Amino acid sequence: MMSSDKAVTAHYLHGDLLQAIQASITALGKTIENITIEDLAAVDEFHVGGRFATEHLLGQLGFSEQHHILDVGCGLGGAARFVADKYNNHVTGIDLSTEYIETGKSLCDWVRLNNKVSLQQGSATAMPFQQGSFDGGYMLHVGMNIEDKEMLFKEVFRVLRPGSSFGVYDIMRIIDGDLIYPVPWASEKSSSMLATPDQYKEALVDAGLEVIQVNDRHDYALDFFKILREKSAKRVGLPALGLHTLMKETTSTKINNMIDNIKACYIAPVEIIVRKN
Repeated sequence: MMSSDKAVTAHYLHGDLLQAIQASITALGKTIENITIEDLAAVDEFHVGGRFATEHLLGQLGFSEQHHILDVGCGLGGAARFVADKYNNHVTGIDLSTEYIETGKSLCDWVRLNNKVSLQQGSATAMPFQQGSFDGGYMLHVGMNIEDKEMLFKEVFRVLRPGSSFGVYDIMRIIDGDLIYPVPWASEKSSSMLATPDQYKEALVDAGLEVIQVNDRHDYALDFFKILREKSAKRVGLPALGLHTLMKETTSTKINNMIDNIKACYIAPVEIIVRKN
């Protein structure tokens, strides 16, 4: 597991991420003093559909203001900041990447949400939280980097309070076939830990969670990428801030490969809503 964790961390390593985001903000005509979470959404919602997909998932979870929410695999903390800002929750995020966590803390400071969002480095399969710490939670495009989904969801079950809702939004394997690599979450097949929706449901149920809803977001993803490509065709050059800020020169290849894999129906983004009864 340790070698797997190191491989995941290495895949996402940028090396100069905070400085790259600062430079992009300047190119946007903004400063650290006036940047907003909406400005940052282009870079720190690192999943198919971005902010729209985050809102779609959260709308099914019924979080209340007083709830303490867990963000598993929080990345830069973009979704956590959105939840804290829109729903007035306290959100705790955990992610393997030290660079993402440290950068995310700075972004929380910039948008003045550091009192409501707590980010820390750690493994989703061995979370440093007490039993029953959270009133709800979610994970956005995380399971593709975690082989042991049984342990992942046992940990989720452990740290949730009874009655909690939890949302999964991951890329999942739909039919057999050879995927084109690299993709945003993996440079090659050996580091891609895809599973089918049925395998997810089995791991969730075995952990003690009740599956409430499963939503295949294949068509949504293709529509989203179609609109994205139409916007890109009208624009000269890259936007000041975007996923290319994270993935640098590999961005276009990884995104296009993922789209081709989705078009072939080998994979699709899928939501699974569960509850701890």
